[in-house]
Amino acid sequence: MSEDILTAAVVNFKPDAGKKENNLRRMKGFAEAASKRGADLILFPEMCLMGYDYYISRDITMEEKKKSAEQKTGPSAEAMAEISKKYGSYIVYGAAEYDAEKDCLYNSAFVTGPDGVIGTYQKIHPYDTENRWCEKGSRPFMFDTPWGPVGIGICYDSYQFPELMRYYVSKGVRLYLNPTAEFEQVELAGSRESFLHYYSTLDYGVICNSIYIASANLVGYDMETYFAGGSCILGPKTTPFIETDVYCYGGSRDNRQEPLDLATIDLSLAERSLCQVNPWAGEADYRPQVYKTFE
Repeated sequence: MSEDILTAAVVNFKPDAGKKENNLRRMKGFAEAASKRGADLILFPEMCLMGYDYYISRDITMEEKKKSAEQKTGPSAEAMAEISKKYGSYIVYGAAEYDAEKDCLYNSAFVTGPDGVIGTYQKIHPYDTENRWCEKGSRPFMFDTPWGPVGIGICYDSYQFPELMRYYVSKGVRLYLNPTAEFEQVELAGSRESFLHYYSTLDYGVICNSIYIASANLVGYDMETYFAGGSCILGPKTTPFIETDVYCYGGSRDNRQEPLDLATIDLSLAERSLCQVNPWAGEADYRPQVYKTFE
C-alpha cells in the first residue's frame, strides 16, 4: 500500500538568462536546502536551467540551442541525481532536452530519484513560439514513488488540455506536477489579475479530479519576459459537503519573490472520485471505453 504523508517543495526560480552553470549551482542549493528541511519531492519551473527566453530568441542559432541542451543523463541530471541519492528525495526541473537520434529538441521535465536519473517528460503541447525550437512530445510520463505514481504536465499541457491530467488520475496518480513558465505583462493595467486567471484551470483540476497539484513558476525578468511566480501546492479541502473544494497548502499565488515553499500533505484526501467505483452504479463514473467510440 502506498504511503500517504508527503512533504513537497516548490521553487519560484529567477533564471540567469543563458547561464547554465550559475542556474544549476543555485538549483542545487535550493534542492539541498529543501531536502535538509525534509522535502520528499522538489519541483522547479519549466525551462529553469537556461531560462525560457534563450530558446525562443531569434538571435540565438538552433545549433547554439542544441549545444546548450542536455540529453536525459546529462551533467545537470547527474548533479541533481547526487542530491536525490544523498537525501532520498525526488527532484523535477525544466530544461531543453536534446535527442541525438532525431537531432531535435524537446521542452522537457527532468526527473531524478533516490536511485539516480529516472527520465524525462517531453512537453506534448508546446505553446505558441515554442514550436519554433522544440518538437511535440507524444507520451505521458509517470514515475513510481512510495506515495504511488506521480504524473507530469508542463504549463500549456495543464491549463488547456485536461485529457493528460485525467489520464494520469485514471492510472492512480494522486499528485500532479506542473513545472510552468507563466508570464505577466507588467506594463499593462490588470496584468496580475490576468495572470491569476490561469489558476482557475488548476483549481478545476483539483475540483474535478480530487487530487493534489504542485505548480512551480519562473519569477522576475528573463531576457525580456517578466515571469509571475506564484508557485504553490493545491489540493482538496476537508469539507462537510460532497463537492471538492480547493485549498492552498503551500506557497502563494501572489508571491513575486524567489522563495522555497514546503507543505506536508495527506494524499489520502486525494480520492480520485471519478475513477472510483460509484456504489450506486457499480462502476466508475469515468468511462474511457465509451469515449473511444465517439465519432
